[in-house]
Amino acid sequence: MTEPETMLELDDMPGPDMEVPAVEPYLPASPPTRTAIFALALLLSFTLGILGGFLMSVTILPQRFEAAVADILARQADEWAILPDNTTVQQSATSEAAAAADRPVVESAATNQETATAQPASPAAVSAPHYQLAASYSNLGPQLLETGGIDFEKFTAIYQRAGQPLSNKQLAILQEGTDEPIVMNAKNAYFLLNFLWALGLVNKNPILTEGTMMQYGGEAQIARFASTGGWTIGSKQPAELYAASELISLTPEQQALLEEVAAAVYRPCCNNPTAFPDCNHGMAMLGLLELMASQGADANAMFEAAKWANAFWFPQQSQELARFFQASKNQDFDEINAQQAVSAATFSSSGFRSVHQWLADNNLLEQAPSSGNSCGV
Repeated sequence: MTEPETMLELDDMPGPDMEVPAVEPYLPASPPTRTAIFALALLLSFTLGILGGFLMSVTILPQRFEAAVADILARQADEWAILPDNTTVQQSATSEAAAAADRPVVESAATNQETATAQPASPAAVSAPHYQLAASYSNLGPQLLETGGIDFEKFTAIYQRAGQPLSNKQLAILQEGTDEPIVMNAKNAYFLLNFLWALGLVNKNPILTEGTMMQYGGEAQIARFASTGGWTIGSKQPAELYAASELISLTPEQQALLEEVAAAVYRPCCNNPTAFPDCNHGMAMLGLLELMASQGADANAMFEAAKWANAFWFPQQSQELARFFQASKNQDFDEINAQQAVSAATFSSSGFRSVHQWLADNNLLEQAPSSGNSCGV
């Protein structure tokens, strides 16, 4: 049996004479002190700083990085810029040409005028009346007729309408072929432009099947380019002709050489290299470089041929380029470094504008530049 709990004795209860402990009254919390406010503000600033750093890392810093990369590319392009030290041309024009190389501009077939135009006279500032390429026609003419790349009746009619009927020698090139070296001059430049355009379009090469043309067009859209949809003198539709026949076979070394040169050869009608042949001049240049690579030409010979082909296909722009080098470097056209003459810094659309502006600023511009040949047949 458990002991009963001890009850509180009456004597232990507070009586009237006993002192009762005082009870602290309830007071509301006092307002925060300045120290507390400062600490809170410091904590908030620290938090906002972390948040701001994060936002900068995902927004502002990438923009600055892209700007830095663009600046590096511009400085690399300036290595090719041959403007004299006392020039008044803004360097941004040359930098724009290099940066534009990474921003392809598609030449659309829908914008082309399919009209044949006669070639202007031989470039006045070009010292040689003709240029012999390190390549021959071989049997490419008959092959292009056989594969449908060229329709003989349509092809010859183009030149009849332009007032430049094909010569017996040119007809033989188409129908019989020849091992004679290709000689380019003002009279046959228009013939060669279309002949080589057909070659570049029809020949199967990784530049066409795997390169920028497919990346920006794809098989379903391939006919929308000026160099494809604009080819109206074949016996098949452009999409059927595109990279359809292996007319030129290249070794791996020759293919690598072709791709290296094609990526560095530009034309003043756009900012795209030959590796992106979206217009007739680009496709013709691709055919020219493929042919030269297959017949053993080295890079120097290919760049030199590209320089002279541009001179005959873009006579007005080449006149200005020659005048620019003569005035700034005291070099005749045939002395100009070929790779410089066809580079983005001088002969892309943006690069040529910088050359043209320098001539204008120095009162050396005799007349406004023409647009060169159209991008149609």
